[in-house]
Amino acid sequence: MTTTVANPEGLLELVGKELGPTEHTTLDQDRIDLFAKATGDHQWIHVDVERAKAESPFGGPIAHGYLTLSLVNLFLPELLTVQQFSAGLNVGLERVRFPSPVPAGSEVRARGVVVSAEEVNGGVQVVVRVTLEVAGADKPACVADTVSRFLP
Repeated sequence: MTTTVANPEGLLELVGKELGPTEHTTLDQDRIDLFAKATGDHQWIHVDVERAKAESPFGGPIAHGYLTLSLVNLFLPELLTVQQFSAGLNVGLERVRFPSPVPAGSEVRARGVVVSAEEVNGGVQVVVRVTLEVAGADKPACVADTVSRFLP
């Protein structure tokens, strides 16, 4: 479920608001392999299915932490949309944690909460804590505080 504001100033009213959840998306082995190819991270725990099944403490291959984190970019616009702005800037991340792994083939979705929003340099900067959940898991896979700036 997407929360929508008409303009950057509307973000100021959302502090403390819970966002989502999004629909699930599958983090399959093909996506893991493509991420390994794109980043050069071919560690066996991610890409060698048979070895991961035999030797991994997770019972099979898991997604890279940074692949899991990159899903924030997929889910954030599904959680929060600003309709009228001249530029949106990804300022960065304040805190990122990976409490649990994402096994290949898992269904992942996001929830969020607006941690803060403030006027800065002619725009509004917003911190959204995005929590990535794996279907059936007790702990989240990733919790990231994203920092975005929207200019009117």
